[in-house]
Amino acid sequence: MEYIYAAMILHSAEKDINEENVKSIIEAAGIDADDARIKALIAALEDVDIDEAMETTAMAAAAPAAAPVAAEAAEEEEEEASEEAAAAGLGALFG
Repeated sequence: MEYIYAAMILHSAEKDINEENVKSIIEAAGIDADDARIKALIAALEDVDIDEAMETTAMAAAAPAAAPVAAEAAEEEEEEASEEAAAAGLGALFG
């Protein structure tokens, strides 16, 4: 994951994402750089639009976070409807 973070830092700083720059960041973090992993990262990122990938990932992460809120709101609406139906039923009995 550190190698991906290094690429993201370089991208955010608008620097070239190349082997030398990635290695510099990895080593600056106190990690022994693995040249094979760096080469694989650079090759994997060749055809990737990093801005689009980060935006897509951010939206995908936000969606699951919103799902519990929507489910909770639906449950509250169901509970309110149940309470109203129960009240109406009691009203009919004593009405």
